[in-house]
Amino acid sequence: MFVTTAGRTNRDMIENAMCIAEILHVPYLPRMKKSISVIQQQADSDCIVVGKERLELFKKNNTQPFFFHPNSAMFRIKRLMRGEYDPLADAAKLGYGMSVLDCTLGLASDAIVASYLVGREGRVIGLEGQKYLAYIVQNGLNSWDSGLEAMNEAMSRVKLIHTEAYDYLKTLEDSSVDCVYLDPMFEQTIHESDGLKALGHFALHDDITDDLMKEAVRVAKLRIVLKDHYKSQRFKKHGFQVLQRKTAKFHFGVIEKN
Repeated sequence: MFVTTAGRTNRDMIENAMCIAEILHVPYLPRMKKSISVIQQQADSDCIVVGKERLELFKKNNTQPFFFHPNSAMFRIKRLMRGEYDPLADAAKLGYGMSVLDCTLGLASDAIVASYLVGREGRVIGLEGQKYLAYIVQNGLNSWDSGLEAMNEAMSRVKLIHTEAYDYLKTLEDSSVDCVYLDPMFEQTIHESDGLKALGHFALHDDITDDLMKEAVRVAKLRIVLKDHYKSQRFKKHGFQVLQRKTAKFHFGVIEKN
């Protein structure tokens, strides 16, 4: 990994790139009017590109970068503000003041929606095991302006921790989180947005193991929720009650503690 700047750069972007490189303990390489692909080939490495408005994470030999975007969270929160239905809110039964642990943060869309639902008195923690994804998403949560105050506040309340889910769950006390949420990479292929495809280049593809489920059940006070492809065998394997949705490519599964 290295950090560089966008093609049309300025002193502020250069200083920001150098600062990010120092934080991440990776080299800063000046752009020098070279293309990203050329610098990557020379460095034999992935890279983070610091632009004027966002950070982009490029996998070597891939032209589509990963960058933070709240994805579906924007229109979902607008629907919730109108009192309309949201499948995660229904499955997880999230309410004001509840605590949520998102074990597979990704683009943080579900964590943002959860944060909106649990409000200022609630708590949402998102776990991301990939170091550079964690940094990009944290930066986005801190700086993205959605133009919607309620959503900006929801993003700012999500606490991101760079760690593996299983390792973090083992540090928690029994029944210490109202809802434990799992959204692993789907076993089946779904036609995704470019942003989600780019995420897939970097995301950890760890499966939900029996040991992780044991810890999730121990830590959850009310329920464990799994979001997965409708054909996934994980629902049956781990004992989730499936909430089927006729036209959706993914379903939610729930294990109630009481």
